[in-house]
Amino acid sequence: MPDKKQRKYDIAYLKMAKEWGKLSYCKRKQVGAIIVKDRMIISDGYNGTPTGFENICEDENGDTKWYVLHAEANAILKVAASTQSCEGATLYITLSPCKECSKLVHQAGIKRIVYHKAYKDDSGLQFLAKAGVELEHIPELED
Repeated sequence: MPDKKQRKYDIAYLKMAKEWGKLSYCKRKQVGAIIVKDRMIISDGYNGTPTGFENICEDENGDTKWYVLHAEANAILKVAASTQSCEGATLYITLSPCKECSKLVHQAGIKRIVYHKAYKDDSGLQFLAKAGVELEHIPELED
């Protein structure tokens, strides 16, 4: 359990991730992510279609298109395109990572995840815990 000051920062960054998620064009779920390293925001992301594709995340049946990128993947890819590194960083995300994104999170060197809601399949969280990534669930986010 983080100390009181860290908890205050965790809630603030998680609220920022929640706001960032509102930029998503996805109708089913809007997810936001912020990556923080050395008390500095080094990246952000939200779920959506790849660059150059129309901003429509769902097909005619309301299902998410297979190529929609998750928020944490977008945030990690932004860091990869910069001079920064995720090594030792904290990922703040509104929905815990799926199993595919959890591999990216671990491989990117992210050491801590603070999330608001748990994804329906917790195998991503199980993998991250096994990999030694610190997991913090903050279900309450007052406005």
